[in-house]
Amino acid sequence: MNVYLAKFMTYFEIHRMHRDGYSISKISEFLVLNRRTVSKYLSMSEAEYEEFLIKQTNREKKLLPFEDFVRQRLEEFRNTPAAQMHDWLKENHPDFPVVSQKTVFNFVSWVRKKHQLPIVKTERQFQQLEETPYGKQAQVDFGEYNMRTTTGTRVKVFFFTIVLSRSRFKYVWFTDRYFTSELAIEAHEKAFEYLGGIPDEIVYDQDKVFVVSENGGDIS
Repeated sequence: MNVYLAKFMTYFEIHRMHRDGYSISKISEFLVLNRRTVSKYLSMSEAEYEEFLIKQTNREKKLLPFEDFVRQRLEEFRNTPAAQMHDWLKENHPDFPVVSQKTVFNFVSWVRKKHQLPIVKTERQFQQLEETPYGKQAQVDFGEYNMRTTTGTRVKVFFFTIVLSRSRFKYVWFTDRYFTSELAIEAHEKAFEYLGGIPDEIVYDQDKVFVVSENGGDIS
C-alpha cells in the first residue's frame, strides 16, 4: 500500500473513532500512536492534513541523497539511535540540511524497513561490583520519563545521573532534548563541577548514547 495513502487512512480512522465516542487515550492505545499525535490530527481538517503530509514528504525527500550513508552505518552498527545518526550525518556531510530530529528519526526508520535492518536485541549481563575506595569510581546512566506539568499535560524529559560508588552520592541533570554525544559531554562537565572533582573510573550502562554495537563483549 502507498505510504501516503496509509497515512491518510490513519487520519480518517482517528476521526471515525472520535466521532464514535472513543477518547483520545483509547484511540492512541488502539492505533499505537502518541496521544499528542492523535490530538494534533483531530485538530486538522482534511485539507490541513494533506498539506501537512506534503510538507513532511518534501522534508524527508531532502534526505534521500544520504540513504547509502545511513544504510552503511546501520549495517555496521545495527542499534544506532536516530540522534547518533543525526550527529554522524552533520559531522560527515557539511551540506546536510537543517531538519528536525523527528524528520531524521522517520528517515532512519524508513531506511531500516527498506533494507531490512531492524534493531537487534541483545541479552545484557550483570554482575555485582566490589566496594571501591572513595573517589575511585562512579556509575553513569541515562533515562527518560513522561512528566505531568502543572496544566495537566505530559512532557518528555531526559535525565543524566552519576552516582559515586562508595558514598552513593548522586547528581541528576534534566533536559528537554534527546541526548547526543555533545549534550552528554555537557552533562558530565556540570556533574564534575558539582561534585568538585572527577572519579578515577566511570562505569557506564550500555546506553545508546555511547554504545552503538556489541559483539561478544567487544563494545564499540
